[in-house]
Amino acid sequence: MKKFAIGLSITCSLLLATAAFATDIVIGQIADLTGATADVGKPYAEGVQGAADYINASGGINGKNIKLSRFDYAYKIPEALNIYKKFTTSDGIWAIQGWGTGDTEALKEQIVKDNVVYMSASYSAHLTDPAKSGYNFFIAPDYSTMVRAGLKYIKDNWKESRKPKVAFIYPDHPYGKAPIPAAKKFAEEIGFEILGDENVGLKDIDATTQILSLKAKGPDFCWIGGTTGSTAVILKDAKKQGLSTTFFTNIWGTDENTVKLAGDAAEGVLAMHGAAVYGDNVPGMKAILEATKNTPQSIHYIRGWVSMMVMGEGLKRADKAGALNGPGLKAALETLKDFDTGGLTAPITYTDKDHRPNMTTHIIQVKDGKLTKAATVTLEKRADWLGF
Repeated sequence: MKKFAIGLSITCSLLLATAAFATDIVIGQIADLTGATADVGKPYAEGVQGAADYINASGGINGKNIKLSRFDYAYKIPEALNIYKKFTTSDGIWAIQGWGTGDTEALKEQIVKDNVVYMSASYSAHLTDPAKSGYNFFIAPDYSTMVRAGLKYIKDNWKESRKPKVAFIYPDHPYGKAPIPAAKKFAEEIGFEILGDENVGLKDIDATTQILSLKAKGPDFCWIGGTTGSTAVILKDAKKQGLSTTFFTNIWGTDENTVKLAGDAAEGVLAMHGAAVYGDNVPGMKAILEATKNTPQSIHYIRGWVSMMVMGEGLKRADKAGALNGPGLKAALETLKDFDTGGLTAPITYTDKDHRPNMTTHIIQVKDGKLTKAATVTLEKRADWLGF
């Protein structure tokens, strides 16, 4: 009888453990914590984790917990593909929080075959057309939309009769190159003179040659399409070489660390962003302040948080519909219409015909060493911009 009781106890314990495991929804996370974009990748990944923890502490996904399975791929595309294969074949994962443009675009056809929802931190416009990449989602305006917003803001505030001159600086990488054709086409459309391109790598520590080339051309404005580290290199070398221009950067190029790295060379830089700055007086910030115990975080943390927040909403809807799987999550996300993130981003909408979340870009300016909102630009969802 005693042996039976012990056996029954062990069986019950195993059943309870199995039941507890069954309540977990395992989400894969492919992150850059040590590679070329780790300066922005690490805070973003921490934001994803912070939101997952907050969702779990607030009741989870209708009582089920999110469990993040995170791997650092160090910004190496082959490594990302290997991690993806492990997630989908060995772990049975059907939803992933991803990262870079090169790896996300490399996987866009495979995730459709595998019915895996891939919500990445690549905001490449190539990922917004469901007809070509139906399982890709992200939560900020795409790179092309943001550079168009920056160009529009500049042109609207241009006072001279001549055309403003613009040049583009970016890494020779899928991420850096993604918005350039769209940017040039729009710049020409609204009346810019385009001076050309310079390439500065994400890990470069000197941009003197490129800056001197630009100085000879005399641009009024220069787009920077790198990340925080390479932006700081460009800004410092521009100041050193006496290049007089206004820099405007993409979403990963200017953050709270830019001022620390570039000093007063960062003053006046314009940055295109798709989220609130930490501490902004918006309703959604309350949860982040609580979760981080009022310890300031990067603006990239905010977007990581929102990415998990939006996926969490999709999971809740899919679960209620009895379709907690890849196709069910995809369908659920495509029901989001003006989803309110509490002001952390503009309201988010996805449809089965258009995965552009919104068209609202915050123009953030470095002023007195701080990130200050200069304007908000909302563009129309032009059909010819979908996927471009």
